[in-house]
Amino acid sequence: MPETSRRGLLFGAAAVSTGALLTACTSNEPKSAQPAGNSQPAADDKPGKPVTIGFAGPQADHGWLNAINVNAKSRAEKYSEVTLEITEGSNDTAAQIGQVKTLINKKVDVLVILPADGKALTQVGLEAMRAGIPVVNLDRIFASPQAYRCWVGGDNYGMGLNAGHYIGEQLKGKANAKVVELAGIDNLELTKQRSQGFADALKNYPNIKLVARQAAEFTVESGQAKMAQLLQAQKQIDALWNHDDDQGVGALRAIQQAGRDEFIMVGGAGAKSAMDAIKADNSVIKATVLYPPTMAASAIDLARALGQSKGVSGLSEMEIPTSLTLYSAVVTKDNIDQYLPTGFN
Repeated sequence: MPETSRRGLLFGAAAVSTGALLTACTSNEPKSAQPAGNSQPAADDKPGKPVTIGFAGPQADHGWLNAINVNAKSRAEKYSEVTLEITEGSNDTAAQIGQVKTLINKKVDVLVILPADGKALTQVGLEAMRAGIPVVNLDRIFASPQAYRCWVGGDNYGMGLNAGHYIGEQLKGKANAKVVELAGIDNLELTKQRSQGFADALKNYPNIKLVARQAAEFTVESGQAKMAQLLQAQKQIDALWNHDDDQGVGALRAIQQAGRDEFIMVGGAGAKSAMDAIKADNSVIKATVLYPPTMAASAIDLARALGQSKGVSGLSEMEIPTSLTLYSAVVTKDNIDQYLPTGFN
């Protein structure tokens, strides 16, 4: 699961493109008055220089992680000149380090690494960079920026922030509103970041109080057990934020078994099961906050551009950026059709 935080996300703010703003030139203006622009070609869908991309990720023992692998493979297949060398995912850091070293020895052109542990894999990232193989660090960030050329990932703090603002707006007119939180694994930095974002958002709504919190384990079974405990302790609540849609499947079972429906539920990550429930609008789940696994497809795009010495279309800079933080959109019945294709099993 992700272990990063990128702050400064504003709820409801539209995504802003950093593309070049070109000044219109009339036909009687001298050519020298026109902006120079980017002399380096930008990556596009046309076949280019052959590129071999090595991909190393953790074991796909969670719906989101499996979706990461699916997105990486399908994106690579889109490009006829891209060869994807993908390792067997492992949660054992020593095994993953060995897999990355194998890719380095194969002299792949670019590496995409989603480390099982960012800190533990930092040294092998440095090794790849020193060998002249640029690294795209996917989501769980290395301990040193020298270990990667580009980082791309999600916004855990932003997930919590946007979940809190959505719930706050839904309960804006309700006095003494009670909210509970079903978190992920408490010793993970990502869980702390999601909880902090949620707490910060709720500070904007003095009528809302977080009355209980339980940490689950990102599994269906843990979600069901911890949600049952929350419901037993709280006889009436107005909203629930669940950090992860996989454990949310279990949470929904506990809610249905308890016969409770007086509150709204907001999920996290963007699983297809959550999106289907939102679209059906026949349960307590009314929204999910995305942590898009499509970041793996973006990582392949960036790796391809690096391998072909190209920039990014829409940006005036010659090189790809050093970091790219994805937005944690809130998916509701109003925009479900737009995001449903990104839902993962």
